[in-house]
Amino acid sequence: MNGEQDALSAGWAQRYRDEQIGWDRGAPSPALEHWISAGAIQQGDWLIPGCGQGWEVDRLAGLGCRVTAIDIVPVALARVRARLDALQLQARLIEADVLGWTPDATFDGIYEQTCLCALHPSSWAAYETQLHRCLRPGGSLLALFMQTGRAGGPPFDSPLALMRELFAPSRWEWPQETPQRWPHPSGLHELAVRLRRLDTA
Repeated sequence: MNGEQDALSAGWAQRYRDEQIGWDRGAPSPALEHWISAGAIQQGDWLIPGCGQGWEVDRLAGLGCRVTAIDIVPVALARVRARLDALQLQARLIEADVLGWTPDATFDGIYEQTCLCALHPSSWAAYETQLHRCLRPGGSLLALFMQTGRAGGPPFDSPLALMRELFAPSRWEWPQETPQRWPHPSGLHELAVRLRRLDTA
């Protein structure tokens, strides 16, 4: 990592050490549990960018998915590893900046929960490109778009109209149904959307 990335990692790491992690539910997201119950998640190769403490990592690994989880914060990844070891589960954990990471293969699915809203909006276009690159054609992007209704962040507001522009219909298939609203521990809420990657460059 370069100096800027080191500083970013150190800032997030301090939040973990100070337990200033209000975004962390201490359990898998209820939206993920809903998708599991609905059959939206099949065994295969799954990517979780910006996994944090990674409760979803061991949930998917426990289903038999081959999980790759990325985070820039070693403290968070160490906590994920300790929990995986205690549960006797396997997952690939990578300490990296998700925008600069190069995958060695594409994934069947991506679970996006807190990475987008943690990134400055100036990086969103690059992040969308990275997700599109990492996902195989026809693969699912399970996204939780944070709704803050205010300027600034993180978390940065991810209004649905802007997300439809970012994840353009020329590259992503949007569902017909209205996105489901899920409460967040911070008092905010997220909109759950299942996108399908189209076979486009």
